[in-house]
Amino acid sequence: MANRLANRTELAGRLLERGILRYTPAGVPAIEFRVVHASEQMEAGTSRNVECELACVALGPTALLLKEASPGTELTVSGFLAAKSLKQKMPVLHVTMIEFAEKI
Repeated sequence: MANRLANRTELAGRLLERGILRYTPAGVPAIEFRVVHASEQMEAGTSRNVECELACVALGPTALLLKEASPGTELTVSGFLAAKSLKQKMPVLHVTMIEFAEKI
């Protein structure tokens, strides 16, 4: 049995920017986008304002859901983190689930 380490991320925020829908060489739809998040979190017993932007990519049916979304759309995404490429180790969220706050 393979050793499975946890790698699950969920983030609520709004769509900051969305690339164009493209297709991989295997014909799978893919789209890159960025999500911006702002909230108040508790850390060490103190309230803290938190803001961040996260690079994301979606493939397959999840990519098709995003192709009509406009910047500013409220959403929640979840998936796993992976390096952008073999040369660029910055993390990218590979989105496997997306929920929109309202119909797009």
